[in-house]
Amino acid sequence: MACKEKQEKLTESLPEKAARIHENVITIDTHVDINVSNFTDTINYTQKLDNQVNLPKLMSGGLDVPWLIVYTGQGELNEAGFAKAKENAMAKFNAIHRLCEEIAPEVIDLAYSSNDVYQIIGSGKKVAMIGVENAYPIGEDLSEFENYYNLGARYISLSHNGHSQFCDSNTGEADGVWLHNGLSDLGKKAVQEMNRLGIMIDVSHVSKESMKQMIALSKAPIIASHSSARALCDHSRNLDDEQLLLMKENGGVVQTVAFSSYLNTEKHEVYAAYLKDFQKEVADSLGIDWYTFDEFADLSEEKKKTFMENYSKVVGMAKAKVGKRKDQPQAVDVADFVDHIDYMVNLIGIDHVGISSDFDGGGGIEGWSDASETPNVTLELVKRGYSEEEIAQLWGGNLLRVLDQVQEVANAYALN
Repeated sequence: MACKEKQEKLTESLPEKAARIHENVITIDTHVDINVSNFTDTINYTQKLDNQVNLPKLMSGGLDVPWLIVYTGQGELNEAGFAKAKENAMAKFNAIHRLCEEIAPEVIDLAYSSNDVYQIIGSGKKVAMIGVENAYPIGEDLSEFENYYNLGARYISLSHNGHSQFCDSNTGEADGVWLHNGLSDLGKKAVQEMNRLGIMIDVSHVSKESMKQMIALSKAPIIASHSSARALCDHSRNLDDEQLLLMKENGGVVQTVAFSSYLNTEKHEVYAAYLKDFQKEVADSLGIDWYTFDEFADLSEEKKKTFMENYSKVVGMAKAKVGKRKDQPQAVDVADFVDHIDYMVNLIGIDHVGISSDFDGGGGIEGWSDASETPNVTLELVKRGYSEEEIAQLWGGNLLRVLDQVQEVANAYALN
């Protein structure tokens, strides 16, 4: 029997091999944004919505574990700002719990640990996990970290686009203006509190100096939940070689992100410029205000929300409108994405690299435009010569290892 199975593997095509591996490994995407409007009795993830991630697309694409994101944009550092942000964050926590406990508990369950992931996968369900993008809604009350932990948050970034009360953001590179020169005193306490609780520290949006200080302070490995290699694409959201080597030394993991402008800026800009008029035409036909991502940062929260609600629909319709036009430039694709994986694996090793999409938050590339196309990533990895064991590491094994180590550190705190 073993000989027959071995012979079958020897004769299988690359697509057949990739399909088999994709079926065997646990696939984890560490960054999927959500819109609370998609978690109601009438509109929810049981339906094939226009967004990039929902249950039908997770199932057809064999994507097992989406980390659903509690994201809050950066506001003013005062009590009024914190209160408004907290309301937004709680609405997103509640939406994720509603999905798993009321809307589709027979299909998807919330995991709090790696053991939960294995158990839920074994039961045949999809797995939701929770990441927090921007600790701004926590305000200055460090006890809120424990509340977030109890609600299921297993990673938190201390800033987003703009300096928070905890640390400086990567966005300071644009104007050279810094608020804390890394971590604030509150941010240093937050690092210790996340170590104590067993929450992974996410450095994807923080400044380089913030990241270096976090690594120096943290007793546990850290993660970059959705960043790529700066050597291949010079964007402040990516990690340079010094940062990548620090991640290796720390024992953490960098979750390569399928965000086109973080993978190949030149290709992205040429393609985006080409699509721009088509997107505007589609948006106008639907009565939707349309903006570039450069304009997006300056929008009100309400306009940002409306834009993201319609983003996937407009982009999809624009691409369909373009069709097979011969003047269409090449889009950033899965090969560009795996180039970043290759680079980081070569520099820091297979143990420290993972995968994320940033779906429904601006992510998505040619070949992996939504969760249903997830097997294309595995196929490209197989084409590059990665073994099943290595692909299992990239698709989630490394991330779960870090989660376990972070929770071991928390267990040690509990004993002291």
